[in-house]
Amino acid sequence: MSIAKQTEHAISTIRFGGIIAYPTESVYGLGCDPFNQEAVEKVLQLKERSEEKGLIVIASHVQQILPLIQPINPNDLARALKTWPGHQTWVFPKSKLVPSWISGKFDTVAVRVSAHPVVKALCDNLNMPLVSTSANSANQAVLSSIKDIKMQFGDKIDAFINAPLGQHSKPSKITVAHTLKQLR
Repeated sequence: MSIAKQTEHAISTIRFGGIIAYPTESVYGLGCDPFNQEAVEKVLQLKERSEEKGLIVIASHVQQILPLIQPINPNDLARALKTWPGHQTWVFPKSKLVPSWISGKFDTVAVRVSAHPVVKALCDNLNMPLVSTSANSANQAVLSSIKDIKMQFGDKIDAFINAPLGQHSKPSKITVAHTLKQLR
């Protein structure tokens, strides 16, 4: 199946509350509609990850992120905009639109605007951001191919996009926008 057909299937899957595996700048991610609690809970169960930790939300452009964040200072957003689209995740105070199953125990949300063509196609077609978390179980090595993801998770993932990863060898840096504290 072509990447375009896989992407179409993934878009439909997300609209119906499913979970996808897809390429990002550095690793394959698991994704879903961040506003669908049941879908997010499925991702957390698959990863054996606590909801308390929160999840990254990835977008195709800043308009999909702005409603979710409340920058403390305009310079905080300006710094993020200089790195987007790109391989940098920023943590901002969350707006009331961010559900607790995304922010976890925090009053913040981690967001990224991606330059990856698959991420852009997904978010542009859905007109919303996606959950983006590495395709692996908690505290396990990141899986480096769709084949490995299928072997580990099988039919618990509803759609796969077998396309190339971006050019980065490590997951994105995560930085608190206001303090510049590095979290990863």
